[in-house]
Amino acid sequence: MSDIKTFTFNQNGFENIKKFPLGLDWPVVYIIENKIEVYIGETTSVYNRSKQNYEIKNRKSLERVHVITDEEYNKSATLDLESQLIQYFSAEGTLRLQNGNKGLVNHNYFDRERYRAKLETVWKKLRELKLVNRELSDIENSELFKYSPYKALSEDQMFVAEELYGVVETGQAGVHIVNGGPGTGKTILATYLAKLIKGEYKTKDLKIGLVVSMTALRKSIKDAFSCIAGLSSDMVLGPSEVANKQYDLLIVDEAHRLRQRKNLTNYRSHDAMNERLGLGKEGTELDWILKCSNQQILFYDKNQSIRPTDVHFGQFANLNATHHFLTSQHRVKGGEKYITFIENIFSGYEVGEPQFSNFEFKIYDDVAKMVSDIKIKNTEFSLCRIVAGFAWPWISRGNPDATDIDINGYKLRWNSTKTNWVNSPNAINEVGCIHTIQGYDLNYVGVIVGPELGYDSINNQLIVNRDKYEDTNGWRGITDSTELDRYIKNIYKTLMTRGIRGCYVHFVDKEVEKFFKSRIGNTKLKPIKEQKKILSPFTVEMIMVPLVGSAPCGNPLLGEENIEEYIEVEKSKIKIGAKYFIVRASGDSMNKVGINDGDLVLCRYSEKGETGDKVVALLEGEKVTIKYYDKKDSRRILLPKSTNLKHQPIIPEEGDIVQGIVQEVLSK
Repeated sequence: MSDIKTFTFNQNGFENIKKFPLGLDWPVVYIIENKIEVYIGETTSVYNRSKQNYEIKNRKSLERVHVITDEEYNKSATLDLESQLIQYFSAEGTLRLQNGNKGLVNHNYFDRERYRAKLETVWKKLRELKLVNRELSDIENSELFKYSPYKALSEDQMFVAEELYGVVETGQAGVHIVNGGPGTGKTILATYLAKLIKGEYKTKDLKIGLVVSMTALRKSIKDAFSCIAGLSSDMVLGPSEVANKQYDLLIVDEAHRLRQRKNLTNYRSHDAMNERLGLGKEGTELDWILKCSNQQILFYDKNQSIRPTDVHFGQFANLNATHHFLTSQHRVKGGEKYITFIENIFSGYEVGEPQFSNFEFKIYDDVAKMVSDIKIKNTEFSLCRIVAGFAWPWISRGNPDATDIDINGYKLRWNSTKTNWVNSPNAINEVGCIHTIQGYDLNYVGVIVGPELGYDSINNQLIVNRDKYEDTNGWRGITDSTELDRYIKNIYKTLMTRGIRGCYVHFVDKEVEKFFKSRIGNTKLKPIKEQKKILSPFTVEMIMVPLVGSAPCGNPLLGEENIEEYIEVEKSKIKIGAKYFIVRASGDSMNKVGINDGDLVLCRYSEKGETGDKVVALLEGEKVTIKYYDKKDSRRILLPKSTNLKHQPIIPEEGDIVQGIVQEVLSK
């Protein structure tokens, strides 16, 4: 059973910890605080770690150490609990965190859900100790929690974060685009990177900004940053604010919402900014970002571009950028299956009867019933909202007593505020449009699909009725009907992927409803309880990795013509997002570091080596060699590590390239 023991944070307290049965050799989580600041950590020797923390300058002011113990804890469980507590404390706000955010990883381990359930017990005891005041459920629904940079990252998020931090650390100019669909954690990674960069010694003095196009989302992230040590609300910028200074790095969230000079409400200020920056009249907000910074990290999803004002995806495609990819689903409990399901329906494919674990998708004939059910869900979970396509004029904007939406006599009104509408007091009684919801997470979303989306029975496909689309800036200037189709479908795909637990849908056009039902063959899809899988402890998931031979002159090592066969490698050895290959070592030039003749060597593809790496190099376009990477007199050098003195250092010539980094020797 989880318990908490409290000791004074001084030499006398450390001696008492030493006498404590679990103080010397047991995995625990500890909290050190002084009623103002707090530091959270985990260790297998809280006695030794407490003494070490006492020697750190900013820990000296802390007064008490609370040791969280459980006889069932193991290292994985305490690492997970440490990560959870850091995330919740950062958003709870009673105490100010001293922790950095580096290395918070969301990893899986045996019986994880049972251990995670223990957090409820621990949190209750922390409330009794007055270390925190708020309930976990309240924190989870708060903006500070959603946009806090203290988030445990998934494997693919961490892989991209490490890649990007490495680039930022070098200071090398360039554009990096992080591609990710709805719910892949783009905003989480953007805020995480900002905190990481400002928290690390090598990069803490860089001038960086986080650019957020949407006003409401920008306000939420500003509020979160104002509560985090090392960050400030001034770091969060609108696109027009970047011209005030020159930045080492600009991180751009939701970069697909950057604007071009089309359908703007204020052309004069846009033109003035272009003139100020020495750009032509057609300069875009993306051009401003590029002009005002040395490095750029753009978080981007072209399928969430929803109006002609958005910078055209072609401009992003034409950038000489390095691309990174996020694929894991973090918002929708229906997972990647649900995202693909929505994408396929709007593409006209038949999807059958999908089964989503812990997620509810339901089509309503009666809009009033859908609204009622969303309100019921809101009392249970909070953050449940009704949203709709912009198919009704915004009458209530000038008349607060008017209603905007009339569906067979059932009347609703649009959002009464643009700023942070999701969290506004009357939001549950209003309908939000795409401009109030993009970038936000809801527990349940109710989507009204308006009459601007129609059905062509002759061609059996969805069509857009331009005359029923009320967002003037959403269609003005569009001459290609396929472009408007793309925007409207992107809007509904975005709306239908806002819900964490479920999505309810009502179609105004009954022919469109019939089309959707015909695609899925069901009007109500109940959550399917996932079967618990129990794997044998001897079962290991494997991935096929290519074994490559020597490359013919002029061909890359990883060309298809060089693959000799595929070899099974344990999935745990493979980092998500990286490309791997295997080479067979030849000779004894690296036998001092455990690479012998005939060994199979697992390598991660990379065109860049760092001092100390064991690299796979391609010499003269055809010779493959494994050597130790170093520098001498400012030149690259490839060193053997061998008991055989005949092997000599190699000075690479022009055209010789690194192809990979050795990760480990598999076997002969």
